[in-house]
Amino acid sequence: MKRELITTNDGSKTLLINELEETYHSKHGALQEAIHVFINNGLKLINSYEINILELGFGTGLNVLVTFDEYLKNDKNHLINYFGVEKYPIFLEEASELSYSELFSNDFIKDLALKIHELDWEIPNELASDFYLTKLKKDFFDLKNTELPLIDLVYFDCFGARVQPDLWEMELLEIVAAKIKSGGLLTTYSSKGSVRRNLIELGFEVEKKQGPPGKREMMIAWKK
Repeated sequence: MKRELITTNDGSKTLLINELEETYHSKHGALQEAIHVFINNGLKLINSYEINILELGFGTGLNVLVTFDEYLKNDKNHLINYFGVEKYPIFLEEASELSYSELFSNDFIKDLALKIHELDWEIPNELASDFYLTKLKKDFFDLKNTELPLIDLVYFDCFGARVQPDLWEMELLEIVAAKIKSGGLLTTYSSKGSVRRNLIELGFEVEKKQGPPGKREMMIAWKK
């Protein structure tokens, strides 16, 4: 499917799949959304020293970059193992056109904006002494048979239910829930009622939160 580069309202860029009329990030602000949903309502709520993060899906790599930025801001006081799942990786040329290096002041992150798309798949890549990125090139449903450490934090960042409803139904949520440790957190931009009910059925305590710009609500869910 053809992808088109667009600029969102906060000046950061994302990709639009014309055929689906679906963007990788919010048109109201790609960077703002990533920080609000996955850092402020995700990473900042985890108190462990070692944090295993699972992202569905890796996409443009923006969520990795904002996570690494937060890691640096906290004086590298965490050990982070980041697992990003993506069946259809973007091209290096597209990653370059996104210009994510311009969004960060730290030169280390500027270098990572392209590097993360060049790294090998299926193996841990050391981005820093205590930050490892493993990219998994597979379908989300294949996580059922994928060996992972118990996950502390899930970035549930799939395409919206309008275009891929199966990604927001019980089958995938159950697979993901089985990977999360007790006390672990799932955060998502979605506030869909059926997703909330399914998460509750799977043993999560769900909280509604204020959404990122352009969206009234979002959800986080703690596994009991």
